[in-house]
Amino acid sequence: MVRLIHPYSFPIRDRFPTEQPQCGGENRDTHQLSQGQSGGAAPSLHCLLPWPPQDPPTCWQVWAPPGHAEVPAGEVSRDLVGLGSQPSPRPPSHIRHQPDAVARLASLHPALAGARQQAQTHFPPWFYNQTPDGSISAAPAYFMSYIYQTRHFFPPKIHPHLSFLRLHPPWTPPAMQHSSIHWFRKGLRLHDNPALLAAATDCRCLHPLFILDPSSGRAGTNAWRFLLDALRDLDGSLREMGSRLFVVQGCPEEVFPHLFHAWGTTRLTFEVDTEPSARRRDATVAELAEQHGVEVIQKVSHTLYDTERVLALNDGKAPLTYKGLQSLLASLGPPEKPAPALTLEHLQGCHTPCQVSHDTEYGVPTLEELGQDPTEVGPHLYPGGETAALTRLNALMDRTAWVCGFKKPETEPTSLSPSTTVLSPYLKFGCLSVRTFWWWLDEVYQGQEHSQPPVSLHGQLLWREFFYTAGAGIPNFDKMVGNPICLQIDWDDNPQHLRAWREGQTGYPFIDAIMTQLRTEGWIHHLARHAVACFLTRGDLWVSWEEGLKVFEELLLDADWSLNVGNWLWLSGSAFFHRYFHVYSPVAFGKKTDRDGAYIRKYLPVLKDFPAEYIYEPWKAPRAVQEQAGCLVGTHYPQPIVEHGAASKRNLGRMKAARAQKGTKREQPASPSVAESRRKKPKVEQH
Repeated sequence: MVRLIHPYSFPIRDRFPTEQPQCGGENRDTHQLSQGQSGGAAPSLHCLLPWPPQDPPTCWQVWAPPGHAEVPAGEVSRDLVGLGSQPSPRPPSHIRHQPDAVARLASLHPALAGARQQAQTHFPPWFYNQTPDGSISAAPAYFMSYIYQTRHFFPPKIHPHLSFLRLHPPWTPPAMQHSSIHWFRKGLRLHDNPALLAAATDCRCLHPLFILDPSSGRAGTNAWRFLLDALRDLDGSLREMGSRLFVVQGCPEEVFPHLFHAWGTTRLTFEVDTEPSARRRDATVAELAEQHGVEVIQKVSHTLYDTERVLALNDGKAPLTYKGLQSLLASLGPPEKPAPALTLEHLQGCHTPCQVSHDTEYGVPTLEELGQDPTEVGPHLYPGGETAALTRLNALMDRTAWVCGFKKPETEPTSLSPSTTVLSPYLKFGCLSVRTFWWWLDEVYQGQEHSQPPVSLHGQLLWREFFYTAGAGIPNFDKMVGNPICLQIDWDDNPQHLRAWREGQTGYPFIDAIMTQLRTEGWIHHLARHAVACFLTRGDLWVSWEEGLKVFEELLLDADWSLNVGNWLWLSGSAFFHRYFHVYSPVAFGKKTDRDGAYIRKYLPVLKDFPAEYIYEPWKAPRAVQEQAGCLVGTHYPQPIVEHGAASKRNLGRMKAARAQKGTKREQPASPSVAESRRKKPKVEQH
């Protein structure tokens, strides 16, 4: 008598029944075949085991009292799949999707070999593959699933030497199992990461992967530190679940073919990235995966909505106004709820192979190892990572009145501590899920009076969606030339002015304080960004917004490509924004919220002893005042590189000329309307 269990299942101890029903009886959990024992207690376990434990094994061990016998794997018989009726001619989904996951079944005993011909009549060709030596291969998971779910058992004519087959207690066969790579890029988190959950599904081996390409992008030292923080935090979270993060340096197109082969990968998962360069990279990687027989799964979770779906609703075009986007999103309903966070339960039966040398081979590198100078980093105000993101979010959501009353334009750019959430870096790197943020806000808003878009916190997330959709749908979004919505402007090529602006040496303390904060801390208030962007472009220096974009890409922790580009297009008057005569004054604007100049004193200590009367315009201070303050303008602090009144007036005329050029495409206005703008005679508005 031989009792079978699935080759990959754990031992099951039970008792055989004392009554053996005949084929077709009501109790189909067991089936008396023929020549079996009449009942009574059976040995504790009889099973079929692969040996050695590999796929395919070189032989199978058939365990039956009083011992066992080894059967060469090549002697595979159709006997084991000889069912009493023909199954569906269509293979189950996991067989269709995973043809490489077919395992060999072994012959139970040489005496059963004669049943091959009979079994052949019961199965369609896809179920077994006959090899030149006459053996077959089949899918044991499907076989056992069919046996259990349909209660079809071995008929006596097929297996005269088997007493009976028992499946007790009820057993659910395992699905075909994958060796998965989850490729982290953004989305550096375990919560709301559907692509990571997909990698862990039906997975026996999981490699969480991050590929560092130090040659790509313009990120500065502060941004690199934030990223490394996030990777260390992610590795720590995975370690708590018995897994690890594998950090590999190189180009993804070159790294993946090696990893597919070395790790025996069958599935690759990653989060959808809407940036054009990322889409090209991902298409190349997906093609490489197909060539290596690797299934690719991509999931949307970095944006509230699937941008491709939003674009499709608008005939493939990006909406150019906030209200236009709101109308499209209204037809889609609210954003999807966040996916469950990865837990130990998701990783049951799944392991991550780690060697003692893991930290040496795949650990998170240091700044020095990436060629960055650690002495260039500023104060560590915003540590990266999912843990820090959720801690910050949790603290903010506890401030119900502040959350409900939040209006972005009413926050202060000169506040010595942030007057906004500073969640943007965490959203940029995906340490925080935007959907988690959205729905937590929704929960706080319930039953409360609260601000509304576009100024509310929900409204800020919709602005993010607006620019993501624009970046995905507008060709050459980050360039002036070839960008269909961008005003074509003959900007000045002035490296000296660009350098002075970047280094905080324009001679305008408010502008220089902002750029100093940006360079040292990696974050500045959105209205501060408005002020320095306007100053560089249409306001004072007439330098291309593309140059400012590059500086922000280097210095900002939250240099999110779509948002960064969109805001530079807006603030330079090149797209979206039509009130080009609205100019931020480098003197008056800061005084609105900080007349005493505390913000300037903090970031420009060379000016800290100037009286409030001159803190925004130190060149106007009498020499005696400058001497008393210990700072001579022109010696210790630069003279203004332009005269703001004259420069802004000159640039207004240049902007009018650029907009009047024949053939310039005018996009739909955001506010006010083009007609209203035309009714007014443009003049510089200082703010």
